[in-house]
Amino acid sequence: MSDEAHIPASRCTSMDEVRREIDRIDEQLVALIAERFSYVDRAWQLKMNTGEGATVPWRIQQVIDKVRARAEQHNLPPELVEAIWRQMIGWFIQYEEERLAARRAPGEQGEGV
Repeated sequence: MSDEAHIPASRCTSMDEVRREIDRIDEQLVALIAERFSYVDRAWQLKMNTGEGATVPWRIQQVIDKVRARAEQHNLPPELVEAIWRQMIGWFIQYEEERLAARRAPGEQGEGV
């Protein structure tokens, strides 16, 4: 991506500008999801030592409540943000469960990370 300043949506005069801005935002979103993933990846490793499971219902609800409130602050439908986060959280929980199961399985070779 170029270092050009972004164009506010209301000032876009062509679909090319709109698409360029969406691509710019998508690049940032993927980078942020990658950063979030690095913490999820670390979480399962720490949970190996505590015996904690991947699913922590109170924490899931806490995250959902926070992102819904942030969505409202940005005049974004909270239902949209909740749906996105529940999908992402579900994927991350499955990822953690698979890693935890593989490391906790009897006879597994190797040590935890």
